[in-house]
Amino acid sequence: MILLRFLKCINDWQEKAIRLFAILICGIIVSALIVSALTRYLSGTGYDWFIELPPALIPWIVFPLLGPIFRSGAHIKVDLLMNFLTKSQILVMELLVCVVVLVGAGMFFMAGIEAVELFKRLGQLMELEIEIPIWWMYLAFPVGFAILISFIVEMILEKLSELYQLSKNSK
Repeated sequence: MILLRFLKCINDWQEKAIRLFAILICGIIVSALIVSALTRYLSGTGYDWFIELPPALIPWIVFPLLGPIFRSGAHIKVDLLMNFLTKSQILVMELLVCVVVLVGAGMFFMAGIEAVELFKRLGQLMELEIEIPIWWMYLAFPVGFAILISFIVEMILEKLSELYQLSKNSK
């Protein structure tokens, strides 16, 4: 399937970019905490935004990584049924899980867009020394679920292809 190969290529690139982005944010978080400790130790006073910045950046690690984590199978799951099901039954179950995740991700994506629009209209700012619009933090939510949708569509197409190949080989 051309669409599946194209989506795999896009998602492979996207996964590398997301992981690099998450590493960069982790570096910023650690650096902010180190600089906060050093300034407090050396000058006796600290800057609040060094301490308040890491919690504001955590959503930008968590939500964009939903897709790559789900695709790699590194998420929490219970493999109890895998020992009792046939290969085709496992594929059908995985396909159903992907469809449920797709529906849920679509709902959360829409809710995230509404939340971002609300916070954008309210014009609220984070209570840091640096004024950052609060909707920037909430933007990670719909962005992460949009990325998850991309990965789930790839996985659904992959499972359908595997089921087709399995049924073709069993005849």
